[in-house]
Amino acid sequence: MENSIMLLCDIGNTTYHFFDGDKEYRKDVKLFNPSFVKDEVFYICVNPQLKEVLKSLKNWVDLSAYVGISNYYETMGIDRIAACEAIESGVIVDAGSAITVDIVKKGKFEGGFIYPGAKAMGECYKSISSVLAYSFNFEVDLGKMPKNSCDAISYGYLKLLHNEVKSYDMDIYLTGGDAQKFAKIFPDAYVDEMLIFKGMKNIMKKVGIC
Repeated sequence: MENSIMLLCDIGNTTYHFFDGDKEYRKDVKLFNPSFVKDEVFYICVNPQLKEVLKSLKNWVDLSAYVGISNYYETMGIDRIAACEAIESGVIVDAGSAITVDIVKKGKFEGGFIYPGAKAMGECYKSISSVLAYSFNFEVDLGKMPKNSCDAISYGYLKLLHNEVKSYDMDIYLTGGDAQKFAKIFPDAYVDEMLIFKGMKNIMKKVGIC
């Protein structure tokens, strides 16, 4: 396409997250019309309805078609796969609506698990009792037992995740909307909001797209 640029786009349930090579920006899925984009877009998408819409747009290229799914598992989200493609070894903690934790060793996906995101877990405590409707304290001391209710639910939520992630004794990569919050309990982690885009680029390089 003459005078066009190549865009990368990570599409979730609420936003189109774009990267144009220089800057990243977001568009609301309810307000944004993807047909308005005339440049070539390489995308990943976890939203089934939007994925169907994008199939009719020839300038939107679905990168999931280029992933060797045998290296992962059939129902694994393409966003998790892209993050895994970004690193050689480490633990990836993608802190969004749900928290996904994935292990990569020497370029090979070893497995992972899914944990409730902070908002979802907060709603869970609230549904048990209104007196547990606290915001999580990400600065809670995980080295000693709490003596107040806010720290008690924070400890209960964060300690299990913290211990599991640290148990692998590997570099930790934090990404996702709540990455900065979780950086408080993983102070030595690499916080990288561009991790999925880096993985998308690596997928493209492997198949000779760029």
